[in-house]
Amino acid sequence: MAAPTVLDDPDDSRLYDYTHLTDVQLRRRREPAEGLFIAEGEKVIRRALHAGYRMRSLLLTPKWAEVMADVIDAADAPVYLVDPDTAERVTGYHVHRGALASMQRTPLPEPAALLRGARRVAVFEDLVDHANTGAAFRNAAALGVDAVLLTPRCADPLYRRSVKVSMGAVFQVPWTRLESWPGDVGTLRSAGFTVAALCLSERAVPLDELAARRDERLALVFGTEGEGLAPDTLAAVDTHVRIPMDAGVDSLNVAAASAVAFYATRPGRS
Repeated sequence: MAAPTVLDDPDDSRLYDYTHLTDVQLRRRREPAEGLFIAEGEKVIRRALHAGYRMRSLLLTPKWAEVMADVIDAADAPVYLVDPDTAERVTGYHVHRGALASMQRTPLPEPAALLRGARRVAVFEDLVDHANTGAAFRNAAALGVDAVLLTPRCADPLYRRSVKVSMGAVFQVPWTRLESWPGDVGTLRSAGFTVAALCLSERAVPLDELAARRDERLALVFGTEGEGLAPDTLAAVDTHVRIPMDAGVDSLNVAAASAVAFYATRPGRS
């Protein structure tokens, strides 16, 4: 059991994990290098712990101490109580939810390990927006995607905004990073996956047509809304797929497109 420690100095070294949370570039460098990520809000913290992540420390404003009493009692990490003003001075913003936890990252699995038991996976290429990343993970969790694979330049799913938007779904869906893309299309194909790219090419078939094929193992590849998938990726995949749309709309936000594609291709759909 961790006894809460009251802190009032924003420069206290014990609060280092929580400093400058609004500096995206700094946190993107620091967090993976230092093996940590930040979980914000009671539900997200609980989901991170339930997923097996180890807590490095817990930062609470006083009114959240009672709500999180069971987490405090079970914690084997330091618990710090700060007033809202100190929390804001440390983090750089008003901590509305009043609860932050610094969590320890775990090593990412090898892609082959994730593919072994999977039937349907998502691949996100160069998705750099953290909100879109979080939303896409939430879709994957809700619609039964077995694993998510990220290309090297994708945003960090464990960045605070991604975690927050996903409502902790990033802890539920197994994921890892690919090292050689689009070369790793061959890895997917060798594992028995049909690799389908969501795009607007002339050879793209409607999504319903892909779904009707009921491929035993299917990898759905998504790019950014603006630039779409890289030409080398489009050349490497097995098939191109489009979501038919009306009213002169030619594309959807990647998070919306992923939700449509995951729903249409879910196993057992009649």
